[in-house]
Amino acid sequence: KQWYQRRVAITAGIEELYKKKQSDLMRFLFRVRNWQFRQLAAVHRASRPTRPDKARRLGYKNKQGICIYRTRVKRGGRKRPVSKGICYGKPKTAGVNELKFQRSIQSVAEERVGRACGGLRVMNSYWVGQDAVYKYYEVICVDVAHKAIRRDPRVNWICEAVHKHRELRGLTSAGRKNRGVGKGHRHTKVIGSSRRANWKRRNTLSLRRYR
Repeated sequence: KQWYQRRVAITAGIEELYKKKQSDLMRFLFRVRNWQFRQLAAVHRASRPTRPDKARRLGYKNKQGICIYRTRVKRGGRKRPVSKGICYGKPKTAGVNELKFQRSIQSVAEERVGRACGGLRVMNSYWVGQDAVYKYYEVICVDVAHKAIRRDPRVNWICEAVHKHRELRGLTSAGRKNRGVGKGHRHTKVIGSSRRANWKRRNTLSLRRYR
């Protein structure tokens, strides 16, 4: 019991530190960490989570079959990929520079890790740092072929086939935020799974044969 209380106290202390990101201690820590992250590959495996408290809240367990991958994504908006900046067609499509990507940078980070590690399932991800050029994220990945995962009733939900590449289909926490899915009066436009499905249902004339 004493060991558990000590661990809870340490976790709470780490949480409080991360709430004060502009303190001298955290600014120094981020500066050193970001330098280290810049030297590493764009997608690489981390030996342990940089933020154990955050990782555990998002489903991480220090057990076989669960691992952490760290990745970086360039900051800023999206530039339209057109040759010599020439956009053909109507003036509406003429922009190149001041465009904003529909999804968040975090969801892009999850997607890149999911593509790089095809045999693993993406569970969740969290922010670990940023500098002038990149944002750094750690992604919690699960090996669904491992017996330690398949036999654990708290984790083996992710072994089902419907969770293949969930990060590419907007099913992770970051992906769902970008889809605008939720409950309540703020989310009436996405009833029926998505904006497109909602619009289509409302604008399709359905003449049933027996009515």
